[in-house]
Amino acid sequence: MAKKLAVIGAGLMGSGIAQVSAQAGWDVVLRDVTDEALRRGTDTIRASYDKFVAKGKLAAEEAERALGRITTTTDLDAAADADVVVEAVFEKIEVKREIFGTLDELVKDDTILASNTSAIPITKIAAATRRPERVVGTHFFSPVPMMQLCELVRGHKTSDETLAAAREFAEGVGKTCIVVNRDVAGFVTTRLISALVVEAAKLYESGVATAEDIDTACKLGFGHAMGPLATADLTGVDILLHATDNIYTESQDEKFAPPEIMRRMVDAGDIGRKSGEGFYRY
Repeated sequence: MAKKLAVIGAGLMGSGIAQVSAQAGWDVVLRDVTDEALRRGTDTIRASYDKFVAKGKLAAEEAERALGRITTTTDLDAAADADVVVEAVFEKIEVKREIFGTLDELVKDDTILASNTSAIPITKIAAATRRPERVVGTHFFSPVPMMQLCELVRGHKTSDETLAAAREFAEGVGKTCIVVNRDVAGFVTTRLISALVVEAAKLYESGVATAEDIDTACKLGFGHAMGPLATADLTGVDILLHATDNIYTESQDEKFAPPEIMRRMVDAGDIGRKSGEGFYRY
């Protein structure tokens, strides 16, 4: 019998997680608060499958079968019989805690409750439930169908069994996992990219070098596929500002204090590719 996955949030991350899971044979229920959000999510999944089919990486019949495994709903109760639930909503602790508190009342005793958060400590989210040992971080990367990594995060009370089940799930949908053994804000990857983006933005802000030259230095000097400022534009300057703020608040480590230029860019709406302008023009 196929296992059932509930994905809470049909945005870029949630739809991507639903897509790879359905392709790997999971029955997926994708939940969001509006039908419009669900429609956008399923359109994104369909378009992505079409690209894989066009490139010969996926058979058309397989794509159709995978699409057939995804159902959508605005009702959180649909997660009640899920074996695994992955939350992929906006990075606000209050929103996540509310969802996890409700899920705790709904789901089976042995359900794995996972969060796709990139910066909020899992322990804080798990504390909204009566089963913190069943809560784990599964931080996927965007775009999920293309990116190989999944960062597994052990909360203060996450059990070995839960971590192993999360690894089995993530590896089963084609990801390579790293394990974060101590629940620090930002985990491994968000801390690394945040420190790099903050320093790159400071160099840019103080006129040391242009955005292009800073990014070229990282690409050609360190072998990065993309420079930190172009990465900020792709991810969203607003998203990275929020993440660095979270890490700085938690750690009080000055290297994560976002420079003023990032705040002013967000104030002005220059948040990267999605707005047409960030550190670069699009």
